[in-house]
Amino acid sequence: MLYRYSEVFRTLLAVADISLIAAAWLGAYLLRFEAGLPVPLGVAPPEPYFYALAAIVPLFLVILRSHGLYETRRMDSPLGEASAVIRATALGVLLLAALTFFARNYSYSRGVLALFALLAPMAVITLRSAIRFVLRRARRRGLNLRYVLLVGSGPLAESVAARIVGRPDAGMRMIGVVADGAFGGEVAGAPIVGGYVDLKSILRSQRVDQVIIALSRHESDRFEKVVAELADEVVNVKIVPDLLHGFSLRSTVESLDGIPVIGLQETALYGWAALGKRSFDFVASATLLLVLSPLLGAISIAVLAISGRPIFYRQARMGHDGRVFDMLKFRSMRRDAESMGPGWTTEGDSRRTSVGGWLRSRSLDELPQLINVVRGDMSLVGPRPEQPTFIEEFRREIPGYMLRHKVRAGMTGWAQVHGWRGDTSIHERLEHDLYYIQKWSFWLDLRILLMTLVRGGRDHTAY
Repeated sequence: MLYRYSEVFRTLLAVADISLIAAAWLGAYLLRFEAGLPVPLGVAPPEPYFYALAAIVPLFLVILRSHGLYETRRMDSPLGEASAVIRATALGVLLLAALTFFARNYSYSRGVLALFALLAPMAVITLRSAIRFVLRRARRRGLNLRYVLLVGSGPLAESVAARIVGRPDAGMRMIGVVADGAFGGEVAGAPIVGGYVDLKSILRSQRVDQVIIALSRHESDRFEKVVAELADEVVNVKIVPDLLHGFSLRSTVESLDGIPVIGLQETALYGWAALGKRSFDFVASATLLLVLSPLLGAISIAVLAISGRPIFYRQARMGHDGRVFDMLKFRSMRRDAESMGPGWTTEGDSRRTSVGGWLRSRSLDELPQLINVVRGDMSLVGPRPEQPTFIEEFRREIPGYMLRHKVRAGMTGWAQVHGWRGDTSIHERLEHDLYYIQKWSFWLDLRILLMTLVRGGRDHTAY
């Protein structure tokens, strides 16, 4: 079968990729200097561009491999593979541009680099698309198929079966599911062909290339028995760990000197994503402070004239990684408002000052938090920070509550733009906050900011 020669196939694919990238580099040179485009500085000699292949070939081979482009991608979508190719080639072009900076004795054409940045991903994506087309045709004819037997029941097995059944182009065919108590039924469209005790007989009577174990955590005793049953079989065995229940954030797998380590509570906000979000927060909040300085000055004068000092109200809130910081607001309450202890305000709260009620009705009391954003205590978008005194109660009563502190607190957030603000359901707020952390993207942040502007000017009661 074709999959027995997968290592040979991956090697040939790497050779083809690198050949296309080398051709794209030379093609970029020809387009720039031999296709009739204007060359004010004259035609560059081709030799330096040939010599550059000595750096381009190993550089791009390492980058393509590091982006997982030579791992098994049966269940990956064409868009997912194309995205990986674009990211890898973009990184390669950036590193190549940096390397050319050190080539003091020769200056490579920026036009060639720009054309190469377009041609390289186009060539590799075209090749990968053609291979996918050929493999789909082969799989329709019964070639390059892997026959899969799924072991397990419950949500985890249903999720695995649905993914396999829903992707016939991946070349994985479900023989069926092994699970107790429901013989003759189905799991996500795949038939249940027997119980756990029937596993060996099914392997002997049918062609099975791969067994996928997708047992839930409460079946840990069954897991050991199934693995023991398969110990003397030649079939390939894969295990899907049960990470679907009880963990609200992403899971990741990394290596600890060869030992796989699974992270259960990871966020999308790390590395370049975290740096990009922080950079945007700093630039945007600093710009807003400058642009809004006349308004901030006018509000400060109004607060001082109506209720005296202090102008700002400082309150301890818990933020990123559980760190406590002083969150700033324009003071909208009387100075003795918390004499009976902290709490949320209510609609028409008598503790508000006249100017404070106006500020809160338009959310203008929140503007000093732009200073918190510049400092790094907060972000423009994120879960709203809560008071530590309330958090101790919430973390005891609500499982997973502390996960909202895996990112910086925000001036606005996914929960707030959906109406969950102030004295509203903590469970609903947490659900929205965890959704935001799971699905974070720069575009989601922009969407929330736009929704905040559109829905702004409404009274809120958080204190």
